Amino acid sequence: MDLFDLGYSDKLEKFRIENNLESFSSARVISEHKERYVVKTAEGEFDAEITGNLRYSAESREDFPAVGDWVSIVPCDSEFAIIHNILPRYSLIKRKAAGKKGESQLIAANVDYAFLVQAVDRDFSVNRLERYLTICYDSKVSPLILFSKIDLTDESHIAEILDSVKTRVPGVPVILFSNETGKGLDEINSLIEKGKTYCLLGSSGVGKSTLLNNLCGKELMKTAAISESIDRGRHVTSHRELIILENGGLLIDNPGMRELGIADAGEGLEITFEKIFQTADKCRYKDCTHIMEEGCAVIEAVEKGEIEKSSYENYLKMHKEKQHYESSAAEKKRKDKILGKVLKNYKKNHRNKY
Repeated sequence: MDLFDLGYSDKLEKFRIENNLESFSSARVISEHKERYVVKTAEGEFDAEITGNLRYSAESREDFPAVGDWVSIVPCDSEFAIIHNILPRYSLIKRKAAGKKGESQLIAANVDYAFLVQAVDRDFSVNRLERYLTICYDSKVSPLILFSKIDLTDESHIAEILDSVKTRVPGVPVILFSNETGKGLDEINSLIEKGKTYCLLGSSGVGKSTLLNNLCGKELMKTAAISESIDRGRHVTSHRELIILENGGLLIDNPGMRELGIADAGEGLEITFEKIFQTADKCRYKDCTHIMEEGCAVIEAVEKGEIEKSSYENYLKMHKEKQHYESSAAEKKRKDKILGKVLKNYKKNHRNKY
């Protein structure tokens, strides 16, 4: 196996040479455990940590490695290495960090395609699909919708789901599959290309880990049944991990996500809610919020049934989340800057004193 089998590119190699990183080895982050990493090179795998300089110069979570990142390392021995640099990313999937204002959580880097997995028997939500799509589009990642557990419902229910998806999110490929019967698995497998990176996204209990096991042909990830008492999946995958499939594809498994907060998803919102943004060009006011203004073309289209009310309401909610995140991030940055100045002055005065 060489680096290109892991998704390396000529562009990354050019960057490495131009930035005098030839004395370092290139490696890909394949798993993360609370800022301890496992990286893979052409020669093998290493446990790894970042340098102190990389840690203390980081301004946000995005300055730390994520699963899927390419990094420059120095092996210390046959098992351990130090990460010195993160190479440029061509995509980064992230969401708003739960309970932390203005902070984001990195899900995966350098992903080509995202498999958005929902179970048709209990998990289906087109609102949530619009959230996943917004995050994918903003991350420059191509989405594919996978509906699991088709063996647990009837064809009329599946037809209703497909109808809803076609109306709300047209143009996104959809595959129906069953981990139990195997239906649809060959179709999914045929989409996976050697050297391309795919990411599994979805709630707990929708069958992501079982799908990964089926695509691998062996049990790599533990699976668990749906909890009958709370009618939802239990977290089985406890960390993010990049797996190399037999056909050469690279698949990142993720813990189930019940909350999917929107961060800075400007372009993503525009693509997901393209019809709303196109209609907004006809609004009387350029700064129209599409909530109560007279002459709002979007509200008029909703009233006429040209835009689905549920999609419009979901857009307003996500747009509000985006604005709140951006406001919180700006405030956090301002406070961090003030704190940085205070510490700098303290150190300066402390040195002068002695």
